[in-house]
Amino acid sequence: MLSMISQPSDILYGAIKLHQPAEGQGPRVSVDTVLLAHFARAGKRVRVMEMGCAHGAVTLIMAHRNPRARFEGFDIEPELIRMANENSVLNGLSERVRFFVSDLREHRKNFTAESYDAVVMNPPYDEPGRSRPSAGRAMAVAMHGEECGLADAVACAKYLLRNGGKFFLVMRAKRMGELFHILSEQNVKPKRLRAVHPKPDRQASVVLVEAVRASGDGIIVEPPLFICGRDGKYTEELLAAYL
Repeated sequence: MLSMISQPSDILYGAIKLHQPAEGQGPRVSVDTVLLAHFARAGKRVRVMEMGCAHGAVTLIMAHRNPRARFEGFDIEPELIRMANENSVLNGLSERVRFFVSDLREHRKNFTAESYDAVVMNPPYDEPGRSRPSAGRAMAVAMHGEECGLADAVACAKYLLRNGGKFFLVMRAKRMGELFHILSEQNVKPKRLRAVHPKPDRQASVVLVEAVRASGDGIIVEPPLFICGRDGKYTEELLAAYL
């Protein structure tokens, strides 16, 4: 069983409270979590799925901000799903949000095709064999792709999305070429991109991407987002993602 911190953490200045694994025991809320939830545009009266939802942070932030949409999330780790459902109840969102255990590689067996308007994912940043895996299983699955690769994630997203449906994800900037190749192969075309930089004089660390199933070519490249300014303080754009 995953160790969990005793008290829920405050997210979005206390608007959301989350139980999450103790440090080093499993995936925890990070800047990337908040930025992905801010970047994703769910719309009204839509059905949204988060793949690899862990403890539900991205879904619950989005549900808090989109009161007319319905959300679901799944993860391969039962203990994380237990936390996610506790978090849903804790935040009074259980009527519109549900979490369950599933393996995205089994999407054809477990889901109905083209049944979601939007899919969101913070996929593992590394593939097996490309980096030294974490000691704990939950961290190895979340960070190093021990149970799925990037191609598996894109294939599942395509299956779940209706034509014109949107896939939102965050990925290491150095894997952007690989990501765009896989998306285009699956006919889930990249349509919107925003690079995230630690500071103005640093290379991008991650990219936020919106891709659309069965869409035409053409992509909007948004202005870069800097986590800190030249003065070392958090930028207004970053802080806005937490509101």
